[in-house]
Amino acid sequence: MSKKDIDWSNIGFGYIVTDKRYVSEYKDGKWDDGILTEDDKIVLSECAGVLQYSQSIFEGLKAYTTEDGHVVTFRPNLNASRMVDSALRMEMPPFPEERFLDSIEKVVRANLDYVPPYGSGATLYIRPYMFGKNAVIGVKPADEYQYRVFVTPVGPYFKGGAKPIVVKISDFDRAAPRDTGNIKAGLNYAMSLHAIVTAHKEGFAENVYLDAATRTYIEETGGANIIFVDADGNLVVPKSHSDSILPSITRRSIVEVAKTYLGLKVDERYVTLDEIGAFKEMGLCGTAAVISPVGKVNDHGREICFESGMEEMGPVTKKLYDTLTGIQMGHIEAPKGWIHVIE
Repeated sequence: MSKKDIDWSNIGFGYIVTDKRYVSEYKDGKWDDGILTEDDKIVLSECAGVLQYSQSIFEGLKAYTTEDGHVVTFRPNLNASRMVDSALRMEMPPFPEERFLDSIEKVVRANLDYVPPYGSGATLYIRPYMFGKNAVIGVKPADEYQYRVFVTPVGPYFKGGAKPIVVKISDFDRAAPRDTGNIKAGLNYAMSLHAIVTAHKEGFAENVYLDAATRTYIEETGGANIIFVDADGNLVVPKSHSDSILPSITRRSIVEVAKTYLGLKVDERYVTLDEIGAFKEMGLCGTAAVISPVGKVNDHGREICFESGMEEMGPVTKKLYDTLTGIQMGHIEAPKGWIHVIE
């Protein structure tokens, strides 16, 4: 295959229809064998469970072209297991982990000419998702489901790439204590839409959510986990009192990179809003953005500025970013099992 005629260095984080996607149906208590199809349209009953009661879950990962020309994905086994956890919480039949990995391979291979070239700054975003399909009018789980995977080439999640952003402390809550904040359910993101639109109108890139119970502790943003660097140059990772932070694969990888590659002390603990002004650096981490540095936090007009400033990543955040992306792109040796070669 030859690469598509796309300006790889200037594409945004948006949807581009590609050639093939994967579809599998769950009916009568089992998943069918699944197919690759060119049809990007979905036909549903007007009473489908996903439309009536938002019964849907999803994952997000990327395929990259490495320095030596291979097409790879990063730790997809963790996406597979997290999707199982999400399905169980939403009373949906888990899609088998080995089939999840197989579906990712099939879709990426079928769309190889959409995988951006090495060095372009772009990647192939992979979106597996599942939803309740049959008609459901009473409040209960659906009986039939569809699992799908599509891919789309994307550029940086935040405009300006790795330039520091300004975020605000949100007046809204992301997730209730002991609710669905720790899984990738579509309803979590629907709840955040008004908050993010409001933040953008006010000139901020993202919201920082506090714990819903006490509004004292830092949790995460609408689309990413949070990391800090303290005055001693060590990594601080917020924990949640109510288990409402999504277990980000990128965050877990950053923790390992910090410990193993950079020799940093990592402190995973509860972090209060009152103490973040003492940190030197702050970043948002997730599949889409990898790490986006934060230059300022606006707390209802009070600006909390980090020593790293608004011009570039702080030194520790940059080392973390460079090491993690170096592992993903193939010019730093990866821990065993982190890189899944597709082509």
